[in-house]
Amino acid sequence: MSQRFFTFILIVFDFLSTSIAWGSFYAFRKIYLEKTAFSINEDFYLGIFIIPLCWIILHLLIGTYFSTLRLHRMKIFNLTFVSAIIGSVVVFFFFLLDDSVTDYQMYYTSFFAIFILQFTLNLLFRFIIVSYLVKQVHSGKIGFKTLLIGGSQKAVDIYTEIKALPKNSGNDFIGFVNLNGIDKLLTNALPYLGHANDLNQILTNNHIEEIIIALDSTEHEKIRHIIAQVQGRDIKIKLIPDMYDILSGSVKMNNIFGALLIEINSEILPVWQRILKRLIDISASAISLIVLTPVYITLAILVKTSSKGPVFFKQERIGKNGKAFQIIKFRTMYVDAEKSGPQLSSSHDPRITSVGKFMRKSRLDEFPQFWNVLIGDMSLVGPRPERQFFIDQIVEKEPQFLQLNKVKPGITSWGQVKYGYAENVSEMIQRMKFDLLYLKNMSLALDFKIMLYTIMIVLKAKGK
Repeated sequence: MSQRFFTFILIVFDFLSTSIAWGSFYAFRKIYLEKTAFSINEDFYLGIFIIPLCWIILHLLIGTYFSTLRLHRMKIFNLTFVSAIIGSVVVFFFFLLDDSVTDYQMYYTSFFAIFILQFTLNLLFRFIIVSYLVKQVHSGKIGFKTLLIGGSQKAVDIYTEIKALPKNSGNDFIGFVNLNGIDKLLTNALPYLGHANDLNQILTNNHIEEIIIALDSTEHEKIRHIIAQVQGRDIKIKLIPDMYDILSGSVKMNNIFGALLIEINSEILPVWQRILKRLIDISASAISLIVLTPVYITLAILVKTSSKGPVFFKQERIGKNGKAFQIIKFRTMYVDAEKSGPQLSSSHDPRITSVGKFMRKSRLDEFPQFWNVLIGDMSLVGPRPERQFFIDQIVEKEPQFLQLNKVKPGITSWGQVKYGYAENVSEMIQRMKFDLLYLKNMSLALDFKIMLYTIMIVLKAKGK
């Protein structure tokens, strides 16, 4: 069963249960509260179609439809309860509060009625399909391609423990990679896929969905290096905890039958903020592309008359989860500026045109990237995307750079605001520190702050 298909089934069941809940509530109001004859009219039909769509949007904002194949009964109970509370309040204030009533008790009765009906029916339908999903996982029919990192006795022990669980954990072990010597016991149990130095290629070739790091937590540098390589991908990371991790409360249990593991949380923003961030990206970029049309035309004429060559400049950059895309900018350099190979620009770069110098200082050359934002390759705010040629050089010195691939790159960033354009790999690493700081403190409030600073740079034309 694919993730997309199961999500579709879940949405269909949610729509059906909400339609039944709203239809039942409508009948309850007419018969028991308003003491009138129940009749099916235009309001009834609008309710059983429009209200469920609104509720599905709420489920989406809460995060119900993300990673649906990893849903379990306790999680779906919590999600259903939260959505029922929020949704009932919204329905009450938007649809019921302006009703003419003779007794305020009707308000309270209406609220609790819609909550109970929505929660009960929604949970019932969801429990049926999630229970089926859990059964498929426990029977081994649904699994997640898992890579075990480590070749010591600790790796053997955790593999043996997981395989011996009374119910399948959902880990479909593809093989293992080692850091030092290869343990013969593990070789007999799992295919050896290579050394940790080849981790990126192994993850890509085997479509890994989850990794388990079987190393002592005292091996901080090795663990940090592995996590830095993996966190730029859509892969769950789990670690074996030691006694200190357990006592300090780092280990969170969500499955009493599962092995004792720490799951690294890869989600930086809450789901509702991620969705709102994307909605802001779409609306702001669409408006900018329309409103700034005169600016685009003026800049295009300036670029075209400043030197021979195309108005726009396209180049391959690396985006979220290591996916390559074509970034678009106004051309600020002479044609064939990189005929000798990839080069970073400098403050007094002779390859930059006279118009290009002004555009780079004011960031006007970045304006066409609103198109990249609109189609989903980029965001308004995020770490600046780099070329693979320079990423390889940076990672050799600082593997943490790969963490920036956890989010979409942006037109502007904290590093771009604080540091500006980098002229060499060392400066790119210095700028990276600001972007990592952004990553650890990412929020919509911080995004707005960065955008305000960027607007000031554009207006003052004092960018580096």
